[in-house]
Amino acid sequence: MLENYIMSGYLFRKKRERIMELRVLRYFLAVAREGSMTGAARSLHVTQPTLSRQLQDLEDELGQELFIRGSHSLNLTVEGMLLRKRAEEILDMVHKTESEFSSIGDHIAGDIHIGGGETEAMRQIARLIREIRNDYPEIRFHLFSGNAEDVTERLDKGILDFGLLIQPVDILKYDSIRLPDKVTWGVVMRRDSPLAEKQAVTQQDLLELPLICSRQVVQRLKQKNEYSDWFGETGEKWNIVATYNLIYNAALMVKEGIGYAIALDRLVNMTGHTGLCFRPLKPGLKSGMNLVWKKYQVFSPAAQLFLERALEKFDRKTGSTLKQPPSCQVLARTGSDLS
Repeated sequence: MLENYIMSGYLFRKKRERIMELRVLRYFLAVAREGSMTGAARSLHVTQPTLSRQLQDLEDELGQELFIRGSHSLNLTVEGMLLRKRAEEILDMVHKTESEFSSIGDHIAGDIHIGGGETEAMRQIARLIREIRNDYPEIRFHLFSGNAEDVTERLDKGILDFGLLIQPVDILKYDSIRLPDKVTWGVVMRRDSPLAEKQAVTQQDLLELPLICSRQVVQRLKQKNEYSDWFGETGEKWNIVATYNLIYNAALMVKEGIGYAIALDRLVNMTGHTGLCFRPLKPGLKSGMNLVWKKYQVFSPAAQLFLERALEKFDRKTGSTLKQPPSCQVLARTGSDLS
């Protein structure tokens, strides 16, 4: 029923009704964020009775209770959590679409949305962004940090224009180019750990140790790839005490003595005062990086410019297997046709 509301309200109803329902979604998100009608009404500059009535109408329309109403606070129900996720996606898409159409004209401007994991390879994207910004200062960039699952989900829904993915990952349904550098896998540990005395870490060293692993790595061990090849049968004997999405919180857990984090190099601060160090795996394990985008994507002029610059910058260095022009289109700057 939530999907029916979103699809009917967002796509098929009259323009006046559609604008009102987007506003109600913004009201709903404000209440979810503030946790109270009073705080949300204040931030939205509307009266509390108006806000309360709009949300009651929304619940009636969906046939679901969205909030658990306490004496001084509002908390989301399970249905409310689902609507919050969908509402955020819809409003992100609305903002992205408005930005794309406002950028159509004689000059190139607008927003580009890029998602990726925390890796040193993002520095290459940052340098490309700097070059583009020097030439086109009206282009704005928005970065989303997440693992491959997070990034591809938003990429498939059109929220992101591009994704930066760490191999191995299935990219057959995307167009892609390889970045020239590879990233090194190893173990983040405390400097006072006996393992820190070694120059590199072997499979045998990891047995019996409490490990903190990326969820993406754990998933990849179930597949046939360089990870499963490296860890072999010993991977089933791992003592995995925690998993993580992004490395910062994992590093804090390492520092508190909870375990050893399997991670990429050059992501965690290893200066003296942190008490942490990194040791590479032995034999070495490296991952390539791919910049990906949806096949047959219709790009804004700004996103198309980014892609052209990326192809020029990275294709020459990597000898990418993308031998044909990308299967995408660009919104014409006249605003009338696709080129």
